[in-house]
Amino acid sequence: MPVAVTGIHHITAMAGSPQENIDFYVRTLGVRLVKRTVNFDDPFTYHFYFGNESGEPGTILTFFPWGESSLRGRIGTGQVSVSAFSIPAGSMNYWIERLATFDVPFDGPDTRFDETVVSIRDPAGVALDLVETAVDPRPGWSNGEIPREHAIRGFHHATLSLEGFERTAEMLTGPLGFTKQREHGNRFRFAAGAGAPGTIIDLLCEPGRAHGTMGVGVVHHIAFRAATDHEQLALRDRLREANADVTPVIDRQYFHSIYFREPGGVLFEIATDPPGFLTDETPAELGTHLKLPSWLEPQRARIEARVAPIKLPASNNPGAK
Repeated sequence: MPVAVTGIHHITAMAGSPQENIDFYVRTLGVRLVKRTVNFDDPFTYHFYFGNESGEPGTILTFFPWGESSLRGRIGTGQVSVSAFSIPAGSMNYWIERLATFDVPFDGPDTRFDETVVSIRDPAGVALDLVETAVDPRPGWSNGEIPREHAIRGFHHATLSLEGFERTAEMLTGPLGFTKQREHGNRFRFAAGAGAPGTIIDLLCEPGRAHGTMGVGVVHHIAFRAATDHEQLALRDRLREANADVTPVIDRQYFHSIYFREPGGVLFEIATDPPGFLTDETPAELGTHLKLPSWLEPQRARIEARVAPIKLPASNNPGAK
């Protein structure tokens, strides 16, 4: 069987205030900050990774918090327009009550492909869906702010807004190995493997929508999973054969990455599952230290002086001393 991606690895977006970003995801949504580092290409900007207890691939939403006065982006075509989380069946009423308690506006609940969906935006304006899912065995972060039976399990799907969907669909079903699952109106659903939560991509054909612009409140890129370095290289060869302009492999410390733009303009990444986030912190310590790669350690003092101080909620590390 030809090599294929196995689902979503992570999604990366732009935030404003670093503290506001942490408070919303750790406290309101109950996911865990599993890594606090910097943007390796812009080392005076934080890079936060939120996920389940250990930050397993498929649960990770990451942010570059640019600061409160930074330029705001516009969600539109050529972007991941919505990142959707999976919540357990029977949990929607709990989440609606929680959103109301935290004064988070929401739309819905609505039904999409036989599943119940509520739509929200985070404080920076990033669009999120909560999708009630009958079968998702992945463990959520059960030691945080949300009870185990209601905790977010990871990504359900991502929605890509596009002027036209056909060439993007060919990229998904060709070199990346997705299969088409369903369609309704202008929404076309594709999945890696059997279509479990965390493997799903929706293409939304919106030719009348304005093109997205980069800035706070929008998604920068989406990354797909490669099980090993060998499989990543095989996928890179397939992409080159399909005339994709793909980068060499780049070391991101916790995974290895290649990048390319799909025909609709969305920046795609393929990231390896290993080595993961436990390479430089214990499970109890995840997110508590500013971790820098070896080549940035000589600049630690300058970096720490430039990034904003943050306070991590105690619920993020209940076992830490």
